[in-house]
Amino acid sequence: MAVPVAFFAVFFAYPVTAIVGRGLKADGTWQFGRVGEVLSRPDILGVLWFTTWQALASTALTLLIALPGAYVFARFDFPGRHLLRAVVTVPFVLPAVVVGTAFLALLGRGGLLDDLWGIRLDTTVWAILLAHVFFNYAVVVRTVGGLWSQLDPRQEEAARVLGAGRLAAWWRVTLPALAPAVAAAALMVFLFTFTSFGVVQILGGPAYSTLEVEIYRQTAQLLDLPTAAVLTLVQFAAVAAVLAVHARTVRRREGALKLVDPAQTARRPRGTGQWALLGGVLATVLMLILLPLGVLVERSLDTPGGYGLGFYRALGSLDASGGTFLVPPLEAVWNSLRYALAATGVALVVGGLAAAALTRRAGRLVRGFDALLMLPLGVSAVTVGFGFLITLDKPPLDLRTSWILVPLAQALVGVPFVVRTMLPVLRAVDGRLREAAAVLGASPLRVWREVDLPLVRRALLVAAGFAFAVSLGEFGATVFIARPDRPTLPVAVARLLGRPGELNYGQAMALSTVLMLVCAVSLLALERIRTDRSGEF
Repeated sequence: MAVPVAFFAVFFAYPVTAIVGRGLKADGTWQFGRVGEVLSRPDILGVLWFTTWQALASTALTLLIALPGAYVFARFDFPGRHLLRAVVTVPFVLPAVVVGTAFLALLGRGGLLDDLWGIRLDTTVWAILLAHVFFNYAVVVRTVGGLWSQLDPRQEEAARVLGAGRLAAWWRVTLPALAPAVAAAALMVFLFTFTSFGVVQILGGPAYSTLEVEIYRQTAQLLDLPTAAVLTLVQFAAVAAVLAVHARTVRRREGALKLVDPAQTARRPRGTGQWALLGGVLATVLMLILLPLGVLVERSLDTPGGYGLGFYRALGSLDASGGTFLVPPLEAVWNSLRYALAATGVALVVGGLAAAALTRRAGRLVRGFDALLMLPLGVSAVTVGFGFLITLDKPPLDLRTSWILVPLAQALVGVPFVVRTMLPVLRAVDGRLREAAAVLGASPLRVWREVDLPLVRRALLVAAGFAFAVSLGEFGATVFIARPDRPTLPVAVARLLGRPGELNYGQAMALSTVLMLVCAVSLLALERIRTDRSGEF
């Protein structure tokens, strides 16, 4: 636990505490009375209420729509399955400002629904909820589907032989085994929607505001740092409470599972019902995932002179940016790839060590650390970014001019994904295997290398894919610390969208399309990776 604790203490707790302290301190004295003043304001209470109920509604809707997809990708073998798994993960890494713009083109004035049926959903809750499902569909599919594909189907078949119906067998055998993964997926979706920023800001208009949006408004627009600090504490406390409850309930329902090679569980659909389920999931992916992505591609090709690659060619020219960048926008692609690879390495080391420690259940301190690892997903990225700027500027941690600052910020968001992806699988490994290896003379390190690692290798690859994808699309903290001559893809897109002109907008759409392609190729390569038999469940 030493490495994860030190990492989070230096690069998370210290910056966040410092920025909150600047907001709540006056003349060196803590002004806690401001907490009551802020929370008694009607406008702030309205923000708190909307933040909570929209996150609950978004989580429920995402689970309802994505769980059938998790089953289809886990248990059905059909042409294009691996490609489609990579495609559904692409939205998760797109900058929120880009996704909000795409949904605005679909649901807003002059959008697809407006042109076809005269229906507009922008500035409504439905647009926000649909965009949240678009973002988080892959979280449920990959987190739940990853474990579902490794459950031995013979356990459910045995229950049916003993007289249980199909629904009863699933309810009593499969669902309890999936409960930790479903709970982990629901937790991640809730955290992302609870702290939603770009989607709500673009699609919700002035009528809707989450805590994250309000923190940004109070900090960047109103310069009211005390109010922003109070809201950061409220968001922090709410997320900590949710994580504590989650950690306690999930531990009670976990147990050793019989895991098998996923290749043994996937089969061709059989019967009308299964083919109908597959068709329904494919239709959902087409309408919910591919259609918004298609809008981005179409706009990246729609130049003033007709459809072509003019916007893409402009990305390689510094003059075409109109003074927006110090380097050609295309440089952002290589910057993002380098940063994402470094962040993935950090996240795998820190998250892997944390997951291994949590598996041992070594006391109450370790169990509490399980929940604390998720806190970076629930703390305002604006707060983290400002915190980096004001704390990591003095020796021995003067990192203002170092390239590693961006990967460290991105790794903070990647570590929870590594932990939550690996932990359910690590805890499902039968402890008697470790004990047998120890009795035969294996050291603890050798037990990990020869027992745990082969069993969790696939989960480790999925965790690496998630960490890489999240790093590619991280925007909230990166926008404050990325150097002007080394912008990342999300930062470059936001800068282009923030400047008027058709050329800037077209280049933003072109960069967004490049980001989609890079992510899709990376995830497809991950799907194609095959370990030897010892590395399969």
